[in-house]
Amino acid sequence: MTPALRPAIAVLCFLLAVAFAVSPFLVDGFAGFDPDQFPIPQEDPPVQPAGYAFAIWSVIYVWLILGLGWGMLRAPRDGQWHDMRLPLCLSLAVGSFWLAVAVASPVWATVLIWVMLLSALAALFMAPVADTPWAALPVGLYAGWLSAASCVSLGLLAGGYGWLDTQVAALVFVALAIFLACFVQASLRRAPTYGIAVIWALIAVAVADWGTAPSVAYLAIGGIVILSVPTIRAARRP
Repeated sequence: MTPALRPAIAVLCFLLAVAFAVSPFLVDGFAGFDPDQFPIPQEDPPVQPAGYAFAIWSVIYVWLILGLGWGMLRAPRDGQWHDMRLPLCLSLAVGSFWLAVAVASPVWATVLIWVMLLSALAALFMAPVADTPWAALPVGLYAGWLSAASCVSLGLLAGGYGWLDTQVAALVFVALAIFLACFVQASLRRAPTYGIAVIWALIAVAVADWGTAPSVAYLAIGGIVILSVPTIRAARRP
């Protein structure tokens, strides 16, 4: 892609972030998958974090808009910004209609949220080293929450379609989220917001399961401790 097109991609990425943030207002009353969307209804499944945790989306939406707006105005032709924007455009474009798909099909929603995650991770690893507060940090928070949400979606499918017992599904896919997050944060060695987002999700899983599925809660707490190590190292790195 010629450098002349980079400002256009910067504008597109910013507009997609705005569309992504607006999308919840276009889908009435979505508060997670409906239990009856699965052959085996998923009433309070142990893989799902407590509802308050989803408030992190407000921070993600605002920070992405501010960061990409800053980059659009201050670094429209920068090569590193451009490399980050290309996969991020894909992730945000899919995210802009993800809620509409989730209302209709948990299976397709799970496929698409993994597309969002993988493209967001590509963007995170390509994020410019400079301008961290506007690029790597908001993208890290976004990718971190998607890491947790993608594993939760798989856990819901596994339990909802009877592939695994719901508690076993929670243990398997919470463990997957912990492993994935530790691998990414340790490899990335920066952008501690990635690990913080996953830790936020694990805390909410522990809160939700403390009295009903203690083994899942203990696993989440263990994951918090383990993931804190690479996250703190990333925060301390100059």
